[in-house]
Amino acid sequence: MNLNLRPKHTLFVATLLLTLGLRDQPIALSQAAPSHTSSHEQISHESINSVPLFNNLGNYHFPISTTNPQAQQYFNQGLILAYGFNHAEALRSFQQAATLDPNCAICYWGVAYVLGPHINAAMEEDAIPTAWEAIQKAIALSQHASDKERAYINALAARYTADPVEDRSPLDLAYANAMREVSQRYPDDLDAVTLYAEALMDTTPWDYWEADGTPKPEGAEIIATLESVLERNPDHPGALHLYIHAVEAERPQLAAEAADRLRALNIQTGHLVHMPSHIYIRVGRYHDAVAANQEAAATDAHYAHQHHPEGTYRVAYMPHNYHFLWFAAVMAGQKEVALQAARQTADLVDQSLIKEPGYGTLQHYAVVPLYTWIKFGMWDKILAEPAPNTELVYPTGVWHFARGMAFTAQGQQQAASQELEKLRAIAADPALEGVTIWDINTTAHLLEIATEVLAGELAAAQGNWEEAIAHLEKGVELEDSLNYDEPSPWYAPVRQMLGAVLLQAGRPTEAEQVYREDLALYPENGWSLYGLAQSLQAQGKLQEAEQVQSQFEQAWQHADVSITASRL
Repeated sequence: MNLNLRPKHTLFVATLLLTLGLRDQPIALSQAAPSHTSSHEQISHESINSVPLFNNLGNYHFPISTTNPQAQQYFNQGLILAYGFNHAEALRSFQQAATLDPNCAICYWGVAYVLGPHINAAMEEDAIPTAWEAIQKAIALSQHASDKERAYINALAARYTADPVEDRSPLDLAYANAMREVSQRYPDDLDAVTLYAEALMDTTPWDYWEADGTPKPEGAEIIATLESVLERNPDHPGALHLYIHAVEAERPQLAAEAADRLRALNIQTGHLVHMPSHIYIRVGRYHDAVAANQEAAATDAHYAHQHHPEGTYRVAYMPHNYHFLWFAAVMAGQKEVALQAARQTADLVDQSLIKEPGYGTLQHYAVVPLYTWIKFGMWDKILAEPAPNTELVYPTGVWHFARGMAFTAQGQQQAASQELEKLRAIAADPALEGVTIWDINTTAHLLEIATEVLAGELAAAQGNWEEAIAHLEKGVELEDSLNYDEPSPWYAPVRQMLGAVLLQAGRPTEAEQVYREDLALYPENGWSLYGLAQSLQAQGKLQEAEQVQSQFEQAWQHADVSITASRL
């Protein structure tokens, strides 16, 4: 698996920065009323006094130097929200704690901490003065802090300057080094150790692994550090969350227990409810991923129904959960769930933003229904779909791809050839390089794959097996060169198509190898288990075929679609 990791698009982080409601009594996070401040905006005095204490975030406790019980509660809440990457709500909690106890130095540390960069986004320039003022306030109040709190404060001070700098990587590294010293000075403080791991992750976001699957030096240290926390407290929410992100790309099986533990904690922040599925889809637990995202999506839907949030919450956060749900359902053969999730993903697209630079992901969300209809062979549905706005080059390309696949399946080879030529012309449009999915993969890359897949399927329909296999092998190569993202930006593994064509061509030995490769990438997926059983049976390996057939039946136990090949 070729993983060329890059930092994620900063828009994604906006999905984690929803500022939630204003009530005086403890309430569920999903029931809070919306605010429209960003994570770094100053909160009014009235809003500060209205910050809720939520009742469904667990009971995590970080003792601080305060005699005010409510300040302690708000600090605890701020930290757990920060561990769940809801930095906007965490900011309000830390600010409320500081309001309740104006001498609380570590409360101002919390304010400064959540205004900084993290693995999903760089620091926003207009957050810099606020973060600087907060950490200076924490330093000024240090006489009221414990030795350990002063260590936290002094370490974070290394991260900030009064004015913006062109390259803040030396500051982030200085903070990581300072937190390493804090964690060594207080090795039994698992929050210090966790925050050190996070600080190190922030110096090299989403880039913890070499192309050969071995951890980079920083990645190895991050993993070892987080494992040292989980050995002592297997339910540390921050360490569980970060550990999933640290290993998901190459060693997801290491975090299977962490995913289960995080889910069992039942901390009702949307991102933490969703997070176990990052591991579930990587280790073949697709139905568990479906369930986790259904829960996250239900929480979001309840919130949206009650409070009609606008902005980044609706634009990005809600579609991301449905997109994840869709992918897991497709892999589990849960057609109806996948169709519903695909429609919900597309319906949540903000059409006023879909053409805007930097919002290519919204175009991708909009075509998820088309990809779903292809996967489940819904050819009439595809051919009845009207063309998208021609100004949207990527969706138009996907529309022609889908039509070409439908015409091929229905034996209309001339019409399929015409769609292929239109797809090729669109795929050559240089504008596609600027239309990306979270700044991780380009839509040009996806339409390259689509072109090879359609050409391969059309050649197969014509009985040109060598040509078909060559095109699909090129599609596999292109798919493997995608940068890691979750879920995969390509709608279905090309190996599932290649394996089916190899079987049609009477080459079951090669098909077996292709299916085994796909199962290494997507363990226990029923599509390739079915194809593998077919390829083994075709070779006369009947006992092994029977064993794989049993695996398929287990993998397909929640499916609502019958299949006769690894692609329909």
